[in-house]
Amino acid sequence: LVTSGVKVAEYRPSGADDAVDIRARYPREYRGIKAMESIQVSTSKGLVPLSNFVSVEPAQGVDTLRRIDGFPTERIRAQVVEGVIPDNVVAHLKVWLSEQDFDPRIDIQFRGANEEQAESIAFVSVAFLLSLLLMFVLLVTQFNSFYQSLLILLAVIMSTAGVLIGLLLTDSPFSAILTGIGIVSLAGIVVNNNIVLIDTFNYVRQRHPELPLNSIIVRATAQRLRPVLLTTATTVFGLLPLALSMSVDLINRNIKAGGQMAVFWEPLSQAIVFGLSFAALLTLVATPALLALPSYIRGRWQGENDPNRTQVGLG
Repeated sequence: LVTSGVKVAEYRPSGADDAVDIRARYPREYRGIKAMESIQVSTSKGLVPLSNFVSVEPAQGVDTLRRIDGFPTERIRAQVVEGVIPDNVVAHLKVWLSEQDFDPRIDIQFRGANEEQAESIAFVSVAFLLSLLLMFVLLVTQFNSFYQSLLILLAVIMSTAGVLIGLLLTDSPFSAILTGIGIVSLAGIVVNNNIVLIDTFNYVRQRHPELPLNSIIVRATAQRLRPVLLTTATTVFGLLPLALSMSVDLINRNIKAGGQMAVFWEPLSQAIVFGLSFAALLTLVATPALLALPSYIRGRWQGENDPNRTQVGLG
């Protein structure tokens, strides 16, 4: 009666879709906190003012008490200032909370966007591991070699390091969904380049068994140099506008920086651009060197490798 009143009925005016509540409450001049003291309560001795039983004191009130798994829960919500990365704020808060002397019975958890991001990272990680497993099974069946299959997967993992290095150099945030999807899609391109190189290496070694291993590796790398560079260049330059957060409208002949779609796809494009650029160097340098590594180790182990020689034989 003192606040919002007591609902006694509903009334639907003609032409209206929703009903209007009919409430009974005190006149306007009798409403408010002070009116609580004049409210009378029915007792066995008659009506008694409420002030005889309770005292009104100003204090912070809790309108709703939430419980999760039987534990009282209080939610604290906040918005991050525009231009500030939420992950940085969460990390700062975790450091601050670790320095506080709270009651040990209090359990503080970061939920909301932070919880959704953790779930997204877990999903992308599982998807990435499953894709690597499927790739490894298919590569072993095709190449009939565990070592060459591991070389290809190693290039995929090292290309992921290239993505992280690129994000650190440009001070760009890591998006759990888009950057993760970019890493997974990057794996397909890197695998393709390394498959072509290793397949050419096996083909040249089968056609020219008389050549030393170093010559075979150099020939195979030289033959696949242009396809690898062309694949890398076309992909990188095609995604470079999105990676730079620029939208190119060919119809209206307009270039807009910081468009909505460009900002949305920027993390995915940056992951592919950084990772593929780094993976191209790995494909042309690291993969050929690792192809020669078993023969070099075998020669050193058997004492057949001369440090003064410039080529490593097949052993």
